[in-house]
Amino acid sequence: MPSIFTRIIQGEIPAFKVAEDEKHLAFLDINPLKKGHTLVIPKREEDYIFNLGDEELVELHLFAKKVALKMERVLPCERIGMTVIGLEVPHAHIHLIPIYSISDMDFSKPKLNLNPEDMAAIAEAISQA
Repeated sequence: MPSIFTRIIQGEIPAFKVAEDEKHLAFLDINPLKKGHTLVIPKREEDYIFNLGDEELVELHLFAKKVALKMERVLPCERIGMTVIGLEVPHAHIHLIPIYSISDMDFSKPKLNLNPEDMAAIAEAISQA
């Protein structure tokens, strides 16, 4: 059965996309820790990030870097934090999170509840940066 991220890639589930190329997709997390919290995924479904081939892993990180630099231009933050947890969805993904401190990346904190209009505006701003 395809992962929820594969279903997003296939257009079965809507997402607030911020960047895309032939091998990767970046979209806003629907349960963000901070405004602009973005997920970066390979389009090829692979459960565990370290099961990606070396070239795939490098390409994914380079794509994430492009997205992070766009995020820095439009989101209030000191940096864009990056983490890979890999347990919640069986599809390799990188979290990019606008941060001021390490506590901004605490996944045990309550998630933000943003309305679709705000999510669309954030996605558009990152996409156009």
